[in-house]
Amino acid sequence: MEEIKHIQTQKLLPNPYQPRRKFESDEMLSLAESIKENGILQPLLIRRINNSDYFEVVAGERRLRAAILANIECVPCIELDCDYEQSAVLSILENVQRSDLSFFEEAAAIGQLIEHFGLSQGEVAKKLSKSQSALSNKLRLLKLPVDVRYFIEKEGLTERHARALLKLESEKDIWSALNVIKERGLNVEQTEKYIESITNKPKKRKKKPKTVFRDVRIFVNTVNRAIETMKASGIDAVSNKTETDDYIEFTVKIPKTEQKDTFPKVFLTNSA
Repeated sequence: MEEIKHIQTQKLLPNPYQPRRKFESDEMLSLAESIKENGILQPLLIRRINNSDYFEVVAGERRLRAAILANIECVPCIELDCDYEQSAVLSILENVQRSDLSFFEEAAAIGQLIEHFGLSQGEVAKKLSKSQSALSNKLRLLKLPVDVRYFIEKEGLTERHARALLKLESEKDIWSALNVIKERGLNVEQTEKYIESITNKPKKRKKKPKTVFRDVRIFVNTVNRAIETMKASGIDAVSNKTETDDYIEFTVKIPKTEQKDTFPKVFLTNSA
């Protein structure tokens, strides 16, 4: 059995990777009263900091805060032999497994395990006994802007409300939807239907500029008529037309009356 030590609360420091960011005052006061009556039933998990007399709380920060509120000077602890990273991972895992974390706190904690400590989604899913799809859904919540997440929590909206908002493309659309949800008091089902109605509106397609083939044909006919007019006037004009995907090119040779064997070249090029 691991040794239980009683450590002074002033020597216990919070874990910087503690995923819980909010400690409700009513909840803490209630826990403090319970600790006064019954003591701390579950020891805190701690690790020593750099061989000093100070310790970092791996798990049990709520109990520590409540004990301080109850004016208890020493709390029962179990000292773990772990380093900084192991302490952080254990703290996050212990808190994520608790059911009283908010869904945004849980998502942020899972994100920390993956981004800061190099765990794969599969490894985290296994440690938390969750499916990878459930884990992915949690992580998607972090795509919502921080101020949107704060508003959702403040208004007491649910995780399904948050998921529905992920279907909107811009932050402007998200805030517009949130205002409607708040003003109308929409429940989850109503919210999902509302967002579906605005995301399924047909988008106006931009009209593609039409290629003016008619103008090109007029130009070609104009060149042909000009050559025919020259021939009808006794000018021995010679023309050659080439055509590619990008342009039509005419080469017209018109003999000079002074030098019949010298021909200037006139290039008429039109991009189709």
